[in-house]
Amino acid sequence: MALGTAQIFQYGFVIYNKRDNFPEFIDGLSSTLANSLLFTKLIILWVNQRNFGEILRIMTADWQRHTSNQRSVSIMSKTALLARRVSRIIIFINVSTTLLYCVGVLAANAGDPDKWEPYNRELILKMKFPFEISTHPIYVAVTVVQIIFLLFVGYGIGFVNTLLINLILHIDGQIDILQDWMKRAFSRNESKSSNEITPQLLITKHQQIIIFSENIDNIYSYIAFMILLSDTVIICFLGFVIAVSLDKANAAVIVVKSFMFYLTMNLDVFTYCYAGEYLSTKSKMIGDAAYDSLWYNIAPKSSRIVLFVVLRSQKRLTITCGKIMDLNLERFTSVVKASASYMSVLLTMY
Repeated sequence: MALGTAQIFQYGFVIYNKRDNFPEFIDGLSSTLANSLLFTKLIILWVNQRNFGEILRIMTADWQRHTSNQRSVSIMSKTALLARRVSRIIIFINVSTTLLYCVGVLAANAGDPDKWEPYNRELILKMKFPFEISTHPIYVAVTVVQIIFLLFVGYGIGFVNTLLINLILHIDGQIDILQDWMKRAFSRNESKSSNEITPQLLITKHQQIIIFSENIDNIYSYIAFMILLSDTVIICFLGFVIAVSLDKANAAVIVVKSFMFYLTMNLDVFTYCYAGEYLSTKSKMIGDAAYDSLWYNIAPKSSRIVLFVVLRSQKRLTITCGKIMDLNLERFTSVVKASASYMSVLLTMY
């Protein structure tokens, strides 16, 4: 409800703004698109509740299934610890970005005598309200509400991204467990071989990893599509705002406000593209581990089953962008190049 209400006021500014200050309009449009992107992410997650519930069920089963195996628990605990650290870093960066954005706007108002009057002050989020901000108490109330709202937006963007990181790292742990099983099941040293790990168990584990990956793709595929589409435009707009403000008197304030926002939007795209690249590379290791294992020391009937793991691993697991193309680091570079191209066009026109 808060996001929806804020979007109405923000798009009111975009539609009814007179474009007298084009960089300010572009800055307001950038924050509007960023909030719209979070709104779209939450809607997609809400629509895919069933897939998300299936993911949680699989994760719970994985933890319960490996409680008796110390090596598997150790692998999963390490990935869980890494996921916690990465999650805290991403959320901290997003919340810090919103705080710096707020500080930048407030500093710009304080440093410009023309904006000392409440009706002339720049709002943290550019909005068109049905009432006039004519007094100091009204301006303070609106500013406080916008700061609290932005903190929740920053946390929400970080939360959706860290959710993807946690899911990818969970698959990472399961793939490491599968590789460990292959080494133990086909060990040259008979004392290290495990009779409990059968080729059928390896196939089942591989199938569970594939199903888990497909559920992640079903949830995040269209989120990734919206991110690549929106963030390309947002990065372009923010780069334009930073470039045109460098020769102004308050350049330092604008850079403080927009530069971290610019980096965070790049980090947003990089997180999804790197997650897709990492999952693809990690899935290839399944086939490598199966091929490098001593599967030829077992009965031919069982070894044929292992060969199916090698064949299936040739089709890598990945996260797609709208079911159209795979997410990888090459996709990230194309987004950066496209944003730079659009920004140069804006600068030429301006």
